[in-house]
Amino acid sequence: MYTGLTHFHSYWAYLAFLLLLVAIINSLLGLTGRKEFKPKDRKIAVFALAAVHIQALIGLVLYVLSPYLRLMAGDPSAAMGVASTRLLALEHPLINIIAVILITVGFSRHKKLAASPAKFKSIAIFYLIGLVLIISRIPWQNWL
Repeated sequence: MYTGLTHFHSYWAYLAFLLLLVAIINSLLGLTGRKEFKPKDRKIAVFALAAVHIQALIGLVLYVLSPYLRLMAGDPSAAMGVASTRLLALEHPLINIIAVILITVGFSRHKKLAASPAKFKSIAIFYLIGLVLIISRIPWQNWL
């Protein structure tokens, strides 16, 4: 089960990344083109948001099942001493949770705004920051 979830988490990441990129580009095009925020734009943002939330949920399940949680509970100082272990045990989950929160804030914030440029701007900024955070903590040696 753990191996299957790990593979699913890795492959779903491609979809989440692609949908985030599409949502960011769509928002930037809408913002720079002074377009009206339409239901299509909302759907693109929702699909990206849903993909990121599913990725985070799978990641949290993996974290609970992984040996990294037990390692952190047993001897955290030893885990922090090895960069690759620290990345998987602390940095990757923590930074990605922050990224998901920021993406969620961007989506929630856009719903409260009335003007189309402000809606596009909210999604573009928060989704882009979230994407940068996610990319910054991908365990590349395990992923590619």
